[in-house]
Order: sequence, then structure tokens, then C-alpha cells
Amino acid sequence: MTTVVLGSASPSRLSILRSGGIEPLVVVSTADEDKLKDSLPAGPELVQELARCKARNVAGRLPTEHPKAAADALVIGSDSMLLTESGDLIGKPLTVTNTIKHWQKVRGTTAQLITGHTLIRVTAGVVEEHGAQSSNYPHAEAVSSTKLFFGTPDDRDIERYARTGEPLYCAGGFTLEALGGWFIDRIEGDPSNVIGLSLPTVRRLAAELGVAATELWNIAPEMGDDQQVN
Repeated sequence: MTTVVLGSASPSRLSILRSGGIEPLVVVSTADEDKLKDSLPAGPELVQELARCKARNVAGRLPTEHPKAAADALVIGSDSMLLTESGDLIGKPLTVTNTIKHWQKVRGTTAQLITGHTLIRVTAGVVEEHGAQSSNYPHAEAVSSTKLFFGTPDDRDIERYARTGEPLYCAGGFTLEALGGWFIDRIEGDPSNVIGLSLPTVRRLAAELGVAATELWNIAPEMGDDQQVN
């Protein structure tokens, strides 16, 4: 069975895959993200390049660090940022002060949550042919975007939310699936993309690499053809 490898330490991305029936092998990327952020303009190109570098970094390490997985694996690299109405690209605010300032600017506005996705197919044959040169491995990639409509929390609500610590390490300084959901009035597009990994996008990219998403599920079929649920 193909092993799904998540090249991220994000608990939200891990949660999305688990809720989608997949228990991935987590191998956190060691790619130099700061160097890329300094060399590329803010926007879809940057998040896609970050996703690509994460996936390549992890795929190149698999043969040495996880040789069994490298025989048949699908590596997922992903990166998300918030593109505001004013054209600012917001990653993780990291501090309470930054989070408060950010929310005071975006409340009552709309923004685009953009996520870059790169999937790399690793097999024994690919590794034998290319070694650790992961840039030559079969891959598929895409950027997904979801429109967000921020609510209008007052300064007290914003400060209380920031001091929970939840938004500090989230792209755009918020979550949709937890406390931040109180302050997102609505969205247009894929909700899983906002959380950090678009399942529909991953499904399409996996298919491009010859892998059906349902074949990756770590669940066994339990229902018979004519079985009814009581």
C-alpha cells in the first residue's frame, strides 16, 4: 500500500488527513523557507515554491531515513498564506502583538487564503533511477484559493483571541475549525484549503500521479452490498 508522507509539522494538516481516512507518516521538511521568502514576491508563486521545496526536501530524505516508505510513497508538501485586500501576504504572526495588529486591520474585510500543494511520487524504481535527486521524481502541483469574509470582533475579543495562543502559529493568524471560527462570517470555496490542505486538490493531484485517493484510506470496508444501517 502507498504510504502518504506529510512534509509538515502542522497539526491542522495532520488533522485534515486523519479526518479524510489517512494516517500519514510525518516527516518535517528542513528546507530553508526564509531564504525563499526573501527571494520571491508575495503571492501564489511564493506559496507554490515553498510547497515544492518542502516536498522535494522530504522526498530526497526518504530513501535514507525511511527506506521502507520510499518503496511506495506519496509525499505531500504544502504552504499557506493569507492575501489581504491591501495586497499584504500574511504568514504566521508568531506573537500576540502581531496577531492583534493583524486582526485590527483585517476585521470587516475580505481576503484570499492561498495554499500551494506539491505531491511527489516516490517508488523503488524512481529512487533506483534518480537516487536522492528528488527534483527528478514524478510530481504534480497546484495552488488553491478560498475567499474569506472576516467578521468584526471588537478590540477586547481580538485581544482575548490572540492571548489564547491559537492563532500565533497559523497562516493568516486564525483558524476556521476552532476558536477563530467565531470571527469568520463566511467563506467561498474549499473549507479544507483554509485549514491548510485542500483535500479535493490533493485528490486531483494524486490522480495525475496514478494514485486514487480512496486507495490511500487506512480504513477497511465494512458494509455488505445489501447491508442496512439500523
